[in-house]
Amino acid sequence: MITPKKETKQQAILSTAHHDFDKALNLHAFFKTHNHATSEDLVQDTFTKTWKYLIKGGKIDMMKYFLYHVLNNLIVDEYRKRKTVSLDTLLEKGFEPSAGDSRRLFDVLDGKAAILLIQNLPRTYQKVMRMRYVQDLSIKEISLITGQSKNTIAVQAHRGLEKLKLLYKRL
Repeated sequence: MITPKKETKQQAILSTAHHDFDKALNLHAFFKTHNHATSEDLVQDTFTKTWKYLIKGGKIDMMKYFLYHVLNNLIVDEYRKRKTVSLDTLLEKGFEPSAGDSRRLFDVLDGKAAILLIQNLPRTYQKVMRMRYVQDLSIKEISLITGQSKNTIAVQAHRGLEKLKLLYKRL
């Protein structure tokens, strides 16, 4: 049985530990779980378990290490209790599995073909098209590099794109 005086002392020790280590423990738990609510719950459970240990008369030499030890054990327990979700449950919630990345593959291949077609454009448009669509520069950046006005660059990019579309359709 714990005396009221000893209980007050244990409360003071735990309050100090909470003040000193709460933020660090929360950061550690969040780093491991990637969920704020879960990490906060785990830290609260850590302090609850520590309090129960102290009330039972347990002795803690280094509070910081003890708290981290308890927290890490709770994190491991959290990982172990995660359940896998069935495909039926996912489908009910609106998840639709894709047949693969075939569409993305076609987009990549089409993009490579379009880049190769840039060399068939008139020289006026080639430079602007490469800077705009290969190097991904903005109209303003291209304007600063070439010394031409933004309007001129925008017109060249538009006309070059139209000519590129015509070349692409011929393939």
